[in-house]
Amino acid sequence: MGFKSDIEIAQEATPLHIQEIAKTAGVDEKYLSQYGNYKAKVDLNILKDMADKPNGKLILVTAINPTSAGEGKTTTTVGLGDGLRKIGKKSMIALREPSLGPVFGVKGGAAGGGYAQVIPMEDINLHFTGDFHAIGAANNLLAAMIDNHIYQGNALRIDPQSITWRRCVDMNDRQLRNVVDGLGGKANGRPREDGYDITVASEVMAIFCLASDITDLKERLARIIIGYNVDGEPVTCGQLKAQGAMAALLKDALNPNLVQTIEHTPAFVHGGPFANIAHGCNSLTATKIALKLSDYVVTEAGFGADLGAEKFLDIKCRMSGLKPDAVVIVATVRALKLHGGAKKDELGTENLAALENGMPNLLRHVENITKVYNLPAVVAINRFPTDTEAELKYVEAKCHELGVKVALSEVWGKGGEGGKALAEEVVRLCETENNFTYCYEDNLSILEKIEAIAKRIYRADSVELVDNAPKQLAQLEALGFSNMPVCMAKTQYSFSDDPTKLGAPTGFKLTVRNLKVSAGAGFIVALTGAVMTMPGLPKSPSAERIDVDENGKISGLF
Repeated sequence: MGFKSDIEIAQEATPLHIQEIAKTAGVDEKYLSQYGNYKAKVDLNILKDMADKPNGKLILVTAINPTSAGEGKTTTTVGLGDGLRKIGKKSMIALREPSLGPVFGVKGGAAGGGYAQVIPMEDINLHFTGDFHAIGAANNLLAAMIDNHIYQGNALRIDPQSITWRRCVDMNDRQLRNVVDGLGGKANGRPREDGYDITVASEVMAIFCLASDITDLKERLARIIIGYNVDGEPVTCGQLKAQGAMAALLKDALNPNLVQTIEHTPAFVHGGPFANIAHGCNSLTATKIALKLSDYVVTEAGFGADLGAEKFLDIKCRMSGLKPDAVVIVATVRALKLHGGAKKDELGTENLAALENGMPNLLRHVENITKVYNLPAVVAINRFPTDTEAELKYVEAKCHELGVKVALSEVWGKGGEGGKALAEEVVRLCETENNFTYCYEDNLSILEKIEAIAKRIYRADSVELVDNAPKQLAQLEALGFSNMPVCMAKTQYSFSDDPTKLGAPTGFKLTVRNLKVSAGAGFIVALTGAVMTMPGLPKSPSAERIDVDENGKISGLF
């Protein structure tokens, strides 16, 4: 039998009707709005009606810093959810929705892989239920109302050069990073410098994922700071009276999307902020509903634990009062060898020296989770056929020195059956002592919070504010925003702000070049190094290989 691609495996699967999945999950039909036969939205009111039910256990899946060899975090999340069902536990999965940017760019889709996927894979990766379009429309409605307000007389005295709100589109398009708009004479607006972010980096996306209901959504939208007036005072979305219309666009999108795995485990796929430029977690509402419906909820946070897990723990958990009962840290021998200096075309050959050099990346993530956050953890090694026994034993021995077990994960090829060992260890960890603490406390200054993350999680020696950051820091503190958590925008490829520093670098300085407040989301965004809020497409984008035939069958997604 030849090798099957992810999309071929997904298309060969036989999904159950979404009503059957809802029944399995314990969702009454009155809460269900079907989008065809295999996907549905679940009414948020279900949360109110289940308020007295106890929460299940929350399992966070994170990973080492990503490499081109791949780690399989989403695949592990899905396989673990299936594996828990295989050992008789009632489980659900809560994932982010994929952005079209990486789908058509270099990363590909984000629905898992092999026999550990959520389906319908094509729908999930392409438009899905339209949530991202609603978020983009709400973002751009606010942008239109800002420029219209200025055109119509500017009663709020907005300084066009101090507007911080940018337009967005859910596509990697470097051409739109910096634009000049309003050209063509007075009737076509006022010319000004502007720019676009990718939709997943928009504050509306962050608000969408952190809002508890429609009322909270409107209140958060109203708090958005769109820029400053000529006196340097903040101007809000609420002053422009845009929050009601924006919420109307987001009303249906706010309800979580229910789908299934290939093995019919119920899964929520909802919201999708990037973890390198936003907070990297699925919606709080989906997580909370899943915790009421099941005994074990498996969720993931984007990229490595220095980004996604840090934000999950320091932002999402802080705002919601949730805490994980166990953490899974995903790695592959191949990726660790890349971190250790091995060449990509040599990863199939045993190389204990490269593995030894790359192992500190995994160990630092393990230490952060277990020593900084005081959470029980297990390392899941996504096994490849080329991994040797000596390499696997080396990883296990090094993790054992930190008091953490290693479970081999074979979910790509075996589905839930290949995740049973990991599931057993996760269940054990969920019953162990849990003294969860944050990386920093609320009462620290903005700079102290940045330094805490930089020094405790990244292991930087120091933090340097460059360009506009010192002035922005003073302004944000003067406006009273010091009590907010910090959302770091940083390269995903390294603990540092330099993507070429692989492994576990030390002795580096973290540079912060821009600070802005996301008052609606409730955090300060710190842009470090050269990270962009609008990615570009690679030389050979995945879009060149995606196609659809005369029967509507899609190919080229992976």
